[in-house]
Amino acid sequence: MLESLENEQHDRCLDLFQRPDGSFGFETFRRDVEDRGVWTPASYFAAGRYESRDAALAAARQLVGWLPPGASA
Repeated sequence: MLESLENEQHDRCLDLFQRPDGSFGFETFRRDVEDRGVWTPASYFAAGRYESRDAALAAARQLVGWLPPGASA
């Protein structure tokens, strides 16, 4: 994982990562009381491939509703 962004409530998280082939991606996670606070994958964005960290973050801004438009990792 390269970077992680959390929402203000600390119950949603977006992880930016780089693959061994040099491509980038991201995934979102949630943390609920029922799950004892364990981060659980919340979407299936990890298969998306982007040429740069900035391209992955731009896609995340468009696809992840809780991520503020100006968020930066």
